[in-house]
Amino acid sequence: MLRKESIATEIFKNISLSQKEIELIEPKFHKVLVQKSEIILNVGEVVYDQYYVASGCLRIFYRDASGKEHTVQFAIADWWLSDYTAFFTTSKAIMTIECIQPSVLYRVSKKDMNFLYKNVPQTETFIRLKLEKAYAFFQKRILGTLYKTTKERYLDFVLTYPDIEKMVKNYHIASYLGVTTETLSRIRKEIIEN
Repeated sequence: MLRKESIATEIFKNISLSQKEIELIEPKFHKVLVQKSEIILNVGEVVYDQYYVASGCLRIFYRDASGKEHTVQFAIADWWLSDYTAFFTTSKAIMTIECIQPSVLYRVSKKDMNFLYKNVPQTETFIRLKLEKAYAFFQKRILGTLYKTTKERYLDFVLTYPDIEKMVKNYHIASYLGVTTETLSRIRKEIIEN
């Protein structure tokens, strides 16, 4: 018998879930429709939730004391996002999450994820593997800022987010790379000319 598609099977791809497990998972995820430019998390808010991106594009950024924005991460379809420093410690957010394109998200609380870990154990393995991959990515990105040229970092960005340039503004990409928009334009020009 074919099972209808559900948010549980969309989120937890490659996991075999029974109908009972799907019924445990479904009510824990709450659909959130977000419009362009909408902020879903502000600095100073206590972070209880994380989000699964079903569609759209968001960014997480940090604003320094001078008001300059530093994009830490973009989140596109099939990505997870939150201010994880605050989420894991149930403290106040130090970053902002902004919607760049209209998005469909599924919000889940830490309490509900812990319930799922206990009652649907393969979800814990799934999330652990996602977090391990994300941790490795962030570590690689940090190291890249230490030894890679801006051009190499831009090429890494394009490989990681192949379609994102169509969705985000140049200053978002420049902010992610830690350069000015003029430097980004120069790098793109060099790449085209070579």
